[in-house]
Amino acid sequence: MKNSFSNLTLPELRAKRAELGTKYMELRFNLVVGHVDNPLLKRTMRHEIARLNTLIHQHELAEKKAE
Repeated sequence: MKNSFSNLTLPELRAKRAELGTKYMELRFNLVVGHVDNPLLKRTMRHEIARLNTLIHQHELAEKKAE
């Protein structure tokens, strides 16, 4: 799963980050309500969002360096 985002383009990475952010907010709401089967999923999603943020930052730095 760690390398599954590495072959995506910058717009795809941003779209995936937005999608995961929405899912993460829903998961947090469900955790408060108490209807979650796997509470460790919150940690996994947070890590995936962080990986996406890192890749987006790397793409942005590469674009600035190319200019």
